[in-house]
Amino acid sequence: MEITYRDDARPTPEQAIALYRRTTLGPRRPVDRPDIFRGMLDNASIMITAWCGDRLVGVARTLTDYDYVAYLADLAVDEAFQGRGIGRRLIDETRQRLGAECQIVLLAAPQANDYYRKLGFEHNPRAWMLQGGDNNG
Repeated sequence: MEITYRDDARPTPEQAIALYRRTTLGPRRPVDRPDIFRGMLDNASIMITAWCGDRLVGVARTLTDYDYVAYLADLAVDEAFQGRGIGRRLIDETRQRLGAECQIVLLAAPQANDYYRKLGFEHNPRAWMLQGGDNNG
């Protein structure tokens, strides 16, 4: 079946959670919190989705100023659909919506390091994270 890519179709939290559970991102995202997922989806600057019929099979969720930096917060492709170029296409579709000079930054899951290197991303060991909630000492 053909994969269609859209920037005008925001998935429901239920659709997104079902997708994330079919990816390696599931264990690192709040899949038990549809309220948080609603905010993740509603507040993305750019959301490119990949569909096989009415099934959500991929998503690129980006936060950006459009000119200097874009944070690719999530790149998720259904494990049953991986190896078909969907992730690369989601990134390409995202780049088309950014200024020519805009850089894309992401935090990769350990098992995805080689994948991002193949797509032309450069490793940067200077990322820092401050966790939400009561974890801020």
